[in-house]
Amino acid sequence: MSDSIRFILNGEDITLSSLRPTETLLDFLRLQRRLTGTKEGCAEGDCGACTVLVGRLIDGGLQYESVNACIRFVGSLHATHVVTVEHLAARNGALHPVQQAMVDCHGSQCGFCTPGFVMSLYGLWLTTEKPSRAHIEKSLQGNLCRCTGYEPIVKAAEQVSQKRPSALFDPLEKTRADIIARLWAMQGGDTITITEGEDRLIVPGSVAALAQVLAEEPNATVVAGSTDVGLWVTKQMRRLNPVVFINHLTDLQKITVEDAGLTIGAGVSYSRAFTVMAEKIPALANLIDRIGGEQVRNMGTIGGNIANGSPIGDSPPPLIALGATVRLRSAAGTRSLPLEDFFIDYGKQDRNPGEFVESIYVPYPADDAHFAVYKITKRRDEDITAVLGAFHLTLDDAGNVADIRIAFGGMAATPKCARTVEAELIGKPWTEATVTAVRPAFDADYKPLTDWRATAEYRQLTAKNLLLRFYLETAGAPQELKRFAAEEV
Repeated sequence: MSDSIRFILNGEDITLSSLRPTETLLDFLRLQRRLTGTKEGCAEGDCGACTVLVGRLIDGGLQYESVNACIRFVGSLHATHVVTVEHLAARNGALHPVQQAMVDCHGSQCGFCTPGFVMSLYGLWLTTEKPSRAHIEKSLQGNLCRCTGYEPIVKAAEQVSQKRPSALFDPLEKTRADIIARLWAMQGGDTITITEGEDRLIVPGSVAALAQVLAEEPNATVVAGSTDVGLWVTKQMRRLNPVVFINHLTDLQKITVEDAGLTIGAGVSYSRAFTVMAEKIPALANLIDRIGGEQVRNMGTIGGNIANGSPIGDSPPPLIALGATVRLRSAAGTRSLPLEDFFIDYGKQDRNPGEFVESIYVPYPADDAHFAVYKITKRRDEDITAVLGAFHLTLDDAGNVADIRIAFGGMAATPKCARTVEAELIGKPWTEATVTAVRPAFDADYKPLTDWRATAEYRQLTAKNLLLRFYLETAGAPQELKRFAAEEV
């Protein structure tokens, strides 16, 4: 057992034995360390003004990712390297090339958002030489600017990528070997428990230790990426106790590629899943590009998106349409069930006390199947879903519907299949007339609500129209659809 969190902040070793479980990295940086370059804007992981880099050991190497400090809890930082904008400048006072490019290209006006943009561009600069414009724009999805406009910032990214100075100039490249050694020394199999008054945070040393912790604390809040739980604290001011952090557990971060499908550990982030998905299930990879910004994708996990049971979670509908199964674990053992059966009602899942999501198995679409995902939002990037539809279709040799699975999020209290629509399509010819005839069946499957994202009428009409869209695309280019990007209507 241990009673302290250890990590590196810029170049300094930090040891914390007194820590509130819901203290955010942003508050720690600004209030305790006076590192005020990191700004608070939205306090919900939307604007990117609080962007920092967090480095961790992955597969023996050191990888840095941009994250939102406003919703990242300090308790999740054990054995990591936190890098703020203050660390970039060379010790002689010269700006880092990324910062200098922002100056040269006039990428800053009021300057409030600038540190966050610099850190996102720095993360891109560290990992990608000569990125395309699309890659640059993707890396900036999680950063908002109200006054400068994005063109000068994109030009800064293009300029700095053309000429990379010696690695010895960069503070992270220069100290990489030293940081790796220091992080290795911080790692271990001990479970960390810190008590602050009545509050307690726990960092299990292993997955087995996690199962034991939850057996003793079945009502604990389990935090992986905190992209949802973080808002419980910053927006709802909820007190969480105890909090169990699991984002460091490498056994939950494995992706196993099998002949018929993928097994995805519950701790796999969207960013880590993207590369494998792009090869095996392209439509899912394209959906991932629409989930939050780069910082959210680096923090958020597929397992967490499932475990929190949100009716508008982006990953459950397509996974249900593919026939995914979820594996649950507790101190008593493991069990698996179809993902669609995991969701019982709003805020209620088929999960016994002490159980947690361990992994998800996702079958590949068959070579002759059609699979598409559509995410409907008010803006393309960084927006919460109003309706998300997923369609998985197999036709027989005569062009009739041999099998079809249709799942929607945002249409009910849980992610839900359109069973009536599916039943009416099975065995019918896959034609526009058939699709048009079954549209009224959606009214039997869904009774959506009206909220600030969309009205009930809009949602119902959208679901019907997405089936028609899916038909038109399969009828027009059946092979191309396998590479079809999830995009907004």
